[in-house]
Amino acid sequence: MENRITVDICGEEYTFIADESPAYMQKVAELVDRKMSDILAGSKVGRPAAAVLAAMNIADEYLKYLRSGENLRSQLKSALDEASRARAECAELKKELSRLQRGQS
Repeated sequence: MENRITVDICGEEYTFIADESPAYMQKVAELVDRKMSDILAGSKVGRPAAAVLAAMNIADEYLKYLRSGENLRSQLKSALDEASRARAECAELKKELSRLQRGQS
């Protein structure tokens, strides 16, 4: 379902149509507004440059989160592989124990 929302970013109103909820879109706008406001307050650049710098900062954070997610997936896969090997070893050891116990009877 498409939602129409008007948000304020650095004193300018923008209207968006999105599948996401208005509350989510407001959070997105607040992030962009905060990034741009920080840049505008800390330097002598205009809004277009602040928008590009904010986009670069957000893209940088996004790519770092993606890399972090990939690292976590890799670690999880390694842990699952190790657990699978341990289960297989445990099953073999149970068979060996059962065989040895039968031999002592």
